Amino acid sequence: MSNLKGKICLVAGATRGAGRGVAVELGAAGATVYVTGRSTRHKRSEYDRAETIEETAELVSAAGGHGIAVPADHLDRDQVRSLAERIGRDHGHLDVLVNDIWGGELLAQWDKPLWEHDLDAGLRLLRLAIDTHVITSHFMLPLLIKRPGGLVVEMTDGTKEYNDHNYRVSFFYDQAKSAVIRLGYAQAHELRPYGCAAVALTPGWLRSEMMLEHYGVTEETWRDATTREPHFAISESPRYVGRAVAALAADPDLMRWSGQSLSSGRLALEYGFTDVDGSRPDCWRYLVEVQDPGKPADVTGYR
Repeated sequence: MSNLKGKICLVAGATRGAGRGVAVELGAAGATVYVTGRSTRHKRSEYDRAETIEETAELVSAAGGHGIAVPADHLDRDQVRSLAERIGRDHGHLDVLVNDIWGGELLAQWDKPLWEHDLDAGLRLLRLAIDTHVITSHFMLPLLIKRPGGLVVEMTDGTKEYNDHNYRVSFFYDQAKSAVIRLGYAQAHELRPYGCAAVALTPGWLRSEMMLEHYGVTEETWRDATTREPHFAISESPRYVGRAVAALAADPDLMRWSGQSLSSGRLALEYGFTDVDGSRPDCWRYLVEVQDPGKPADVTGYR
């Protein structure tokens, strides 16, 4: 596929997980994709993991696009401004902005209420999850509005419908993931006069590198984890939500989605794409109808 050939994209927070999956699928559609993050081959972030933005850029190029790795801390406005200036000099505009910066796993204290949670860690989590997105959009949107048809994707965890009715594991995580949904809605309002769209998008139960490591499996052997956690059967690869972004970016009727909270499973039904194994997992419907009510794991009709 080359339906995004000539498109200029930025995936902010593309070192691993959903960001990497999105970047690769945009590349597979022929796009030029800037990938940013703090982990490089020369310096690791506090995650201290092996994945790097250079590796992501190489995967983008191998998929058929043009991957460009740029180290960036998206809390540092000077670094983000410099990135925007570089994209402006090289291309004059931006077609797709994916705000996938996160970095809060090591800060969340899942078993503690607000009054017991480390306050500095919680506030740092909010800065990483929200401020990074705001700073990035502040500098990138002037490039995006240069042409109609631009797209902003605010990556989060959970749809608005789900998050409005469910406590999301811990106070700070709950606030972070719901706030990002509102960021998508607000940007959609401001971008509409320019013919550009913004959405909030969530994957389902994501088989990120960290999740696979947690269960002691690989992408090839992930089904082995269902013996330990049967509901893991609904999980999806990072490429699935990547295909959702690529489908949105190529949609000539993109504006119909602007301001909405979307999921990979919903968009798969709309556009007809599948995950890498040929299935179409619909995690958020599964959570409501099977997992949350305490029913036995059964993905029949959900993938």
